[in-house]
Amino acid sequence: MLYRLLLVLVTCFPLLSYSQNDTITALVGVTLIDGFGGKPIQNSVILIKNDKILEVGNQQSVVIPENAEIISTEGMSVLPGLWDMHVHTMINGHADYTYWDQTYPPLFEEVIMPASAQQLLLAGVTSARDLGAPLEPSIAVRDKINSGEIPGATLYVSGPFLQHEPYPGTDHFRWGVASEKEARDKVNKLADAGVDMIKVVDQDQMPYEVFKALVEQAHKRNLKVVAHAHRPEEIEYGLMAGADSFEHTGLSSAPEYPDQIMNLIKARTAKMDLGPLFWCPTVEGLYNYEYTRDNPEMLDNDSWHLGLPDSIITDIKQSIQHPERLPYFQLTPSRKPTLERKIKQLLNAGVVLMIGTDSGIPMKFHSQSTWHELDVWVNEFGISPMYAIKSATYWPAKWMGVDHETGTITPGKYADIIAVKGDVLRHISLLSDVDLVIKHGKRYK
Repeated sequence: MLYRLLLVLVTCFPLLSYSQNDTITALVGVTLIDGFGGKPIQNSVILIKNDKILEVGNQQSVVIPENAEIISTEGMSVLPGLWDMHVHTMINGHADYTYWDQTYPPLFEEVIMPASAQQLLLAGVTSARDLGAPLEPSIAVRDKINSGEIPGATLYVSGPFLQHEPYPGTDHFRWGVASEKEARDKVNKLADAGVDMIKVVDQDQMPYEVFKALVEQAHKRNLKVVAHAHRPEEIEYGLMAGADSFEHTGLSSAPEYPDQIMNLIKARTAKMDLGPLFWCPTVEGLYNYEYTRDNPEMLDNDSWHLGLPDSIITDIKQSIQHPERLPYFQLTPSRKPTLERKIKQLLNAGVVLMIGTDSGIPMKFHSQSTWHELDVWVNEFGISPMYAIKSATYWPAKWMGVDHETGTITPGKYADIIAVKGDVLRHISLLSDVDLVIKHGKRYK
């Protein structure tokens, strides 16, 4: 009864209104970064009709219809809507996972996951991979967003994690896999429910033949497999079985990936017929921890409150009021110095990196994580801004198999577009406050 009352009180958070008609919108005067990685187009014009991009060019080559709604974007950088390839919409920065998992599942579908998706959208993230959550809420929230019932980033969902044995108290979003038959059955159950990919953790704790059967069955069902890379054995199993994406830098405080792992990675990237080897390093939560610990006032930014009732906001605040005490981050000061080296190893081996953040982990909010990741890549690790942006636009859409629909600003694709005032290639942190968010032709910000 308490949960029903709470649902009534908190599910009415305001939705941003929008309308859709057949008028044409013209973004005029922008510096266009189209997502392909080439030189930006100056003084560009982007024509949008309904949910699609109609035409792209410059002010000399594009004729703007007389009835078009003109939006002046002089002095702004325009780029495709960002992707975050590793988010957890079922959590939102709370520091006590056990408590959260026991307390809030009844509110996942109607409150917490929709709030996370909307926070992502208003941060300029128009698409995201949601990796690990209860099956039914994942499908329901994704479909409500796709139908326009609620606002949010377009979600591509895995549903529950698959692993050898669920952690205590997590059976509703972690499914155990103990045999080859169970591996195929669990994959089929997820595929039949309509998930967009399969997420696997601790695959090195399964017998290899079980994990191999899991990957084979996923591929038979046209689903890619996203695998953890915390330990060398997880990476080795993933490469041997043909996992499609690896998550995190991993290896705890070890200074680098060992030679035998790097040799396996290089052997895989050399196989051109298999396409790129993709990796989401998810570094910023670790890299920025000490700064956040010592400057906790940044946690007061209320952008992460959107869509959440005061009771949950208060609960999250209480859980992170002593950042220096959080068990989750006690080894992080030893891990931080290893992150850049591991990133550079992967880049030098020919791996394609994608922006993913682990957004939702303690003190990491969906309204902030994605631009923080881009900032660390560019300003701390020296990765070029264009590479970073392409890793948050073109490559994620390519991995997801929807590059014919989104990921670049190209005629015929969905109008998923964001804009910021200033030169984002010089100041990547401008993405901390996105000025314009258009998703499928609808203006949300």
